[in-house]
This record gives sequence, C-alpha cells and structure tokens, in this order.
Amino acid sequence: MESTGSSRRGVVVLVVVLGISAVLGGLYGPSVRATAAGQNDMQDSVKSFTHVLSVVERNYAEPVDTDKVIYDGAIPGMLRVLDPHSNFFDPKQYALFKEEQQGKYYGVGMTVQQRENQTVVLAPFVGSPAYKAGIRPGDIIQKVDGKSCDGLTTTEVADMLKGAKGTIVHISLGREGWEKPIEVTVTRDEIPRPGVEYFTMVKPGIGYVRVSTFNETTDSDLNEALRQLDVSKLDGLIIDLRNNGGGLLNQAVGMADMFLDKNEIVVSHRGRASQERRYYAVRGNQGIEVPVIVLINGQSASASEIVSGAIQDHDRGLIVGEVSFGKGLVQTQFPLSEDTALLLTTARYYTPSGRLIQRDYKNVSLYDYHYNPQPPTKPEVKLTDSGRQVFGGGGITPDDIIAAPKPDDFQQMLYRRGVFYSQQQGVGDFIRFYLGEKPDITKEFVVNDAVVTEFRKYLDKQKIKYTDADVQANINWLKWQIKREVFTSYFGLNDGYKVELQDDVQLEKAIELIPQAKALYQNARKILAEREAGQLSQPQ
Repeated sequence: MESTGSSRRGVVVLVVVLGISAVLGGLYGPSVRATAAGQNDMQDSVKSFTHVLSVVERNYAEPVDTDKVIYDGAIPGMLRVLDPHSNFFDPKQYALFKEEQQGKYYGVGMTVQQRENQTVVLAPFVGSPAYKAGIRPGDIIQKVDGKSCDGLTTTEVADMLKGAKGTIVHISLGREGWEKPIEVTVTRDEIPRPGVEYFTMVKPGIGYVRVSTFNETTDSDLNEALRQLDVSKLDGLIIDLRNNGGGLLNQAVGMADMFLDKNEIVVSHRGRASQERRYYAVRGNQGIEVPVIVLINGQSASASEIVSGAIQDHDRGLIVGEVSFGKGLVQTQFPLSEDTALLLTTARYYTPSGRLIQRDYKNVSLYDYHYNPQPPTKPEVKLTDSGRQVFGGGGITPDDIIAAPKPDDFQQMLYRRGVFYSQQQGVGDFIRFYLGEKPDITKEFVVNDAVVTEFRKYLDKQKIKYTDADVQANINWLKWQIKREVFTSYFGLNDGYKVELQDDVQLEKAIELIPQAKALYQNARKILAEREAGQLSQPQ
C-alpha cells in the first residue's frame, strides 16, 4: 500500500482543482461567486472522496498507487465532464508541456516510438547531435548507457536520452543488415523545436512555409523564413497549417500581425466569468502585401484557426483545403502544488467577424468529437470586410474546399502493417530493410522497377497479401512513398519534405489561386477605403 503522505498530496491537489473550478463556476451552477452553500458542498464532496479513497486503499485486492488513482482517474474524470479540452498534467506531463511551449530541450534530438516492445527511431532532427552521429530512422535503440531498453516505454527511453548540455550518452543501436549493434557516443545539446518546420520556393516567385506548431519561437522562426525567402519580392506566399494543432495565443496573434493592417482585430475571446478581450495587429504588415494562401485540414486547430480566421475575415488571403478541427476554447493555465498544473477552459475564441471557432461537443462522445467531427447543423453566417459570406460554429471553412486523396484498402493495409516509417504499429518497414543493404544512395535516386521488385519481395517476406492489380493501381503512390521515406532516412527531414510536396493536390490548388488571392485583397482594400471615405464625408 502507498504511504498516507502520497494520499494526502493527491487529495490536496484535488482540493485545489475543485476550488479553482468552483470559483470559475465550472462545477456549481451559474453564480460566479463561491457562496457559503457552494463552499459547504465542495467540502462535503472532498470529504466523500477522501472517505471513498480510504476505503479503496484499505480493502482493494491489490496495493493502490494513490497518485495514479487521483492523477489518472479522479481529476481527469471530473474535467471530462466539463469539456473535451480542460486537462490536468501530472509532474512528468507538465514538464513535457512546458518543453513544447518553450520550443527547446536538452538531449540528442530525435523522435522515437514504441514498436513491439522496442523503441525505434522515427527521425533525427536535421543538424542535431543524433543526426551528426549518424543515427537513422528505423534504428532500434537497444541500450542507453549500458541499460537495456527492451520493454521500456518511449517516455522512459526519451528520459534516458535527455540530460544536461555537454554531457555524453552512449547508445547501442540495431540496424537492418548489420550483424552487430552499432555503438555511438553522442554529446547532448540544446535541441530547438522550431515552430516553422520547413520553407522553400515551390515555384519561381512563390514561397512556401510549413508551420508545425505555435510555441515560443514561432513568431521569430516565421520572420526568419520570410527574410530568407525575401518576401517583399514574392508573387505569392503559401502558409501550410495542415496538421498544426495550435499552441500559444500570442504567437498566433504575432503571425497574423505580419500580414494584417495595423490596428485590425485578430481575435477576441469572452467567457461567462471574463469580459471580452480583443487582440489587434500592433505592428501591421509594414507594407508587405504579398498575396497569401493558407492551407488547413481537419487537424488544424486552435491557434491555426485563429490565424486562418483572421486572414479570411479581413480578405487578406484565401483559405484552401478542408474544414478545420473547430477548437476554440480558451484554456487558462493554473500551476498547482507538486509540480502539477490544470488547463481549464475559461472562455471561447471568436474571429474578427464574430464567428465562434469552437465545434459543438454536447451530446457527442469523446471519440466522435476527436475522430468523427460533424459540421454544424445550422452554421452561423458572418461577413468578411468585403462582404463575402463565411461560416462559424464549427471550425474554419475554406474558401476552396479541396479534399486530400483518401487511401484505398491496399494503402490502408500497408499503413496498418507498418510498411512505412510514419505508422504507429507494424512488423517492420521496407525502408529499413532496403537501406540496410544499399549504403550508396544519392540524390539522383529514383524508384525504378528494380526497387519495386525489392518492395514486392519484402511484402512476400512479411507474408503481406497483395495482388498484381493492387501494385499496378497504386504504382505512382508507392514510388512517391518509397522515395519520400528513403530521402527522409538518408538525407534528413527537409529532403523528405521536398519529395512530400510533389503531387500535393491541395498545394497545387493553392498555387493556382494566387492571382485570385491578390485580386481579393486589392478589392477588399478598395471597398474599405470607399467605406471610410463615405463615413468621413458625412456631416457631423
């Protein structure tokens, strides 16, 4: 049985969570004030919980981990009753949360995942200590500083790899085609996690920037990307927010600020216990009027929706892709005792035209909310600066809806079996199998018939059933997938991204719409100027 000290710590944290929720009105009805009756109710609830916990500790069939019961059970269960995004972080989760916000940590610089009780390298970050040490995607981490990693979780292995800057870690790796483990010695360093993942010129005069998250470096990362792209000379700019789940509000406001006119509203939020607060473009675009296209999809959420909503409402550019996730709840961070924290919903986000970003979550299961989103039955209709209709109450609806190609049954089966690196489970992957015997890859590499033959041999070896028709119907997709993963593995993430953007139907549509985005922005500015002149000419 766990010590009573652990039990008391957990109960103290739970009391603090209950107190914050009660003050904000999350649990005890419409009154914002904590009335005497409300305080008594809370005290009674805590007493009841403590009594139940005591009975469980004394009588449960096995010893009870009290912290786990409270941190993983009682508190998350209470928050799930409120909404899908209020959250509680235990000490380890809180440390990871702060790392993500700061955009840096100290370690070796690679992403890993668990596969059949082994920890496999997904990708080392370009320029990181792991990258310089020659660690490849698909390598199996067998030991860290002599300690076996078999059966450990990815979090446990990641913790072993992290450490103070300048310290050394010894890693034993298993690699396809190598009989003995590969031993590498890596010096830990600060690992930046940039908000801007990749940028390039996709066509002459057209810049492309992929923004992966909104952490503390996103604003400065974007500034640097625009400087290197020489944004003042571009004919068009594409900002890719697909699969960007959001992050810090101030970074979203800062990004929108780079493209809007000074003093234009970016976003507002208000809640039952908080007055409306508006956020404006403080600097403004400073004369940079490059046509803008923003790419979004169903995994673009929160800060991504703030940026795309502001660009759309002010007719600053066009939104292309698929309807965004619809996450418009404001979470306020409340640090608690024992290095824990509460992320509690306190308000809702609204775009400049007044659209509610948040999707409805009432009477919807948590699974359907996250994985089976439905459009609002009666979307609210608002107007942009130039008078175009836009819709709210369920994410951001693109100006031009272009669905990404859906994988067919054969492609889904290959994903499920882990044939390519990006999947979560599987029996192995072809890229590791192929590269283990092909160390002489160059950037002139093409997926020819010989490579496809090797791929078919791999499927046979793994007893993966397929037909000739399956391969022929998907031959272009297979070649693209193999080339992307080979380039990612051998040359790094940036080269993999270059291949990934080839034949991207949403990106191609964005490029096509650049002239339309330019005309939209010019027309909106003209309408606003005429509107302002008309107001000024009215007698006072």
